[in-house]
Amino acid sequence: MPKKDDEAREAAAASRELRDKALKVTAEELSLAPTAAHLNVWGVLMELGYPQATATLAVFADGTSSLYISTGGGVIGAGEHKPVRDESEKFLFAAQGLLQHFEPAVETPYPEPKRVRFYIRTFESTLTAEADEQELGRNLHELGPLFRAGHAVITQMRLISERRDEA
Repeated sequence: MPKKDDEAREAAAASRELRDKALKVTAEELSLAPTAAHLNVWGVLMELGYPQATATLAVFADGTSSLYISTGGGVIGAGEHKPVRDESEKFLFAAQGLLQHFEPAVETPYPEPKRVRFYIRTFESTLTAEADEQELGRNLHELGPLFRAGHAVITQMRLISERRDEA
């Protein structure tokens, strides 16, 4: 088997492991407890389904902000940058205000292409909701504000990456 195929498989497996960890880590493991700023929500995952892959944005109240691509690759540790941290806080805050649109997550599948699945990590449980990407983007769905807040985090990640590439 060609070495490139092995590397691609390993990268995809590593990405899946990071996603699984983001869905299973506990608030206690991250030393998080309810605060005025994070009363219920301490983590949010936004997953964007594409034909060949899924992009998972994972944001936690400890400052962690990462983007995983199911085929391998992504951005880890972007929360070290203030613009990403600021948008990540807005993302967490947006999730807090939309809890009524979520239900308990019995399973944690990737979304289908052109769909967006959210997972909200609360101090009590993991919640989920899914919507059509076009409806979210056109603000035709109640989760549109959360979708836009997640994209603001991704935009800041991209801008930091571009600045790093230019240096």
